[in-house]
Formats: sequence, structure tokens, C-alpha cells
Amino acid sequence: MTRRTCVAALAAAPWVRAAHPVLGQGDHRYRVVPGWGVLGERTPVKNCHGLVRDAAGHIILLTDHVANNVIVYDKRGKLVAKWGTSFPGAHGLSIVKEGAREVLYITDLQTHKVAKTTLDGNVLDEWGWPATTGKYAREADYKPSWTLHLNDGSFFVLDGYGRDYILRFDAEGKMTRIFGGAEGGIVHWGPHGGMADLRAATPTLLIAMSDQQYLLRLSLDGAKLQQVDLPGGNPRQIRLHNGKFYVAHLADNWPRDRNSRGFVSVLDSELRVLSNIAGSAPEYGNDGKLRTMRHTEDVFLHPHDLIVDDEDSIYVAQFASGETYPIKLERV
Repeated sequence: MTRRTCVAALAAAPWVRAAHPVLGQGDHRYRVVPGWGVLGERTPVKNCHGLVRDAAGHIILLTDHVANNVIVYDKRGKLVAKWGTSFPGAHGLSIVKEGAREVLYITDLQTHKVAKTTLDGNVLDEWGWPATTGKYAREADYKPSWTLHLNDGSFFVLDGYGRDYILRFDAEGKMTRIFGGAEGGIVHWGPHGGMADLRAATPTLLIAMSDQQYLLRLSLDGAKLQQVDLPGGNPRQIRLHNGKFYVAHLADNWPRDRNSRGFVSVLDSELRVLSNIAGSAPEYGNDGKLRTMRHTEDVFLHPHDLIVDDEDSIYVAQFASGETYPIKLERV
């Protein structure tokens, strides 16, 4: 299917037409905004991987299409800017405030690098494979998936597609530590995305363990603090907004069934699921364990990242979804 026919099919899908079903449960219910962000052949996407929101309210999308790796939208879904031709394996996107400016961190699976750029695409710094650590026999073994940032300017790199290590860098960009990996109890196809949880006096790392179907909380030196099981999910990224966590689940039977569809979860401050958008209502048993979740509406295909704006609208970027643009959902 070409991108043009896929976009046409998306526009004709039942959930985009008159009914606009309400998705989710309880106080967290949403409707899709039909056609948001569809830009046409002059601004193509391939896989839509990362999303962030800048101080001006722009929605910034990362795609691995090298015609325009970075696409900047306004809230209405109109094109503001686009740039980038050098990230064929574009994957993770983070935005960080440095004094008066904001910068982007982009991870690339194919170039095996992390790049730091301005909002308009000037490369400020780059970090390649950590050869000196002795953990990697070759550059191809290192495939950074996301960066996690602390308020002091230091940051962590998740090697989620390589050997599952977590690398720590200081505010000057010097690597100071590496932990995790198989010997550190981090299983393969696990540390995909995540965030630094800065709510407490002592920050922790909250990691979306994708194919393992759980969230993992670590101390800053890699000690395991908490595991939150999300059976039936496949958490690719987690975002915090107004005291709630939002999780993009790639699919409910991935990787066994790569055509299975995903959904989005809203969690409370203690990481209990409140609502599954396009998914089954969350159910906890008498034992306190969450029952297996699944998608119930064919709204999403493979949610990969999401953000929430100041009106509580959710924007979802999708992987392997037929080159579709992000989906916007308005809160009901």
C-alpha cells in the first residue's frame, strides 16, 4: 500500500467518520480528531517514532523518512517547519531546556549515535558507540533507543535495541557510568523508552520495558526499585502530565502477532491503570494484579510515542502503520 492510498484508507476508516466513538473509561475518555496532521506527499513520513512539545506549543515529530526527519506542527496540525536528512534510523526524541533555549536529543539506530540539535536542526553535539567501555565488540552492537534527562543537565542513554545497557553522561556530555545489560538483570528487548521521574527529592528512572510488558523503576545507579506489570500491553514510551502517566502500547500481542493492534493507557500517580484508550477497561483482581489488557477499537495500529498538551489532548505517533501521520485525540 502506498502512502497516498493508506492516507485515503485512514480518512475513510469507520472511526474517522460520523460516529467518532468515545474511547477510554472513567474520567479519561477521548475522541479522535479526523485528519489532524495529514500533510501530503511533499512532507512524507515513514515510521513516526518520537513526539515532543516545545515552549511555544508546537508539536515536534521525529520520523525515519530522510526527506524530513523532523516535522513541526502547530496545535491545529498545520505545518510550521521541517528539516533533517541525516537520521535514517531516527528513533527517540527528547526536548531539554538549557537556560533560555530548548534543544533536541535524537537517537538513531542505524548510525549508532545520539545527536543534540537546536530546534531548527543545527547539530550541537554527537555521541557515538561507547567503544572504550569494553561492552561492545563493534559499533553495530550499539543501537541507542532513547535519552532520559535530569535537571542538572546530565542524561542517560538507553541501548534498547543493542545490548540493553544504560549509559550515564554528565552535564558536559562525558560518559561517567554504564550499567544494566544481561549481567545487570536487564533483559533483551526491554529498555525501549522512559523518563526520569523527578517528582521526589531523589530522582529515579522509569523505563518502558516494551516486549517484557512492564514498567521498571531504577535508581540512578541501576538498582531495581519497582516493577509494574502491564499484561497484554507493550509499553514503548511513558509520559507524565498533570500527575498522570500516559503509556503508548505498541500492540496487545506483539511480537507474536505483528499485525496486532495497540492502545494507550492512562495511569495514576501510583502507576495503576485508570483508562485504556481504544482498549479494554482496566480490571484488577482481588490479588491486586492487573488482568490482561487488549485493544477493543481499531483506532491505533502500533502506538510508539505520545505527548499531552495543555488542553489534555493526546497526540500519538505510530510505528509500522502504513506511513500514517500522528493521531490527535481530544478529551471528552
